[in-house]
Amino acid sequence: MPRADITQMPFSKLYPLLVNKAVKKGRTREEMDQVTVWLTGYTPEDIARLEQSDTSYGDFFRNAPAMNPSRSLITGRICGIRVEEINDPLMRDIRYLDKLVDDLAKGRPIDRITRK
Repeated sequence: MPRADITQMPFSKLYPLLVNKAVKKGRTREEMDQVTVWLTGYTPEDIARLEQSDTSYGDFFRNAPAMNPSRSLITGRICGIRVEEINDPLMRDIRYLDKLVDDLAKGRPIDRITRK
């Protein structure tokens, strides 16, 4: 999907898809929120509020209170592309969340996912 499409899509449509992916693999909404909070600095309450808004997916990342500086430690492939090699900072942040969801779905412990 071209960058413009995903960044303009509603957060309220995309985030539940990520949650469902994690839940289908035996994880919880709370764990999904935990990795999102770690990455973005939003609170779980912020995330719930944004799910009820018309915020775009791009704006969710652009307006994040505190993107975690340790996110640069996230490596690996998402959709066949190495996340650490994505040049566009916004797209890289979006793919970081995708990678965290994949790690969650694969059963990795939260402490390992959040690089603690």
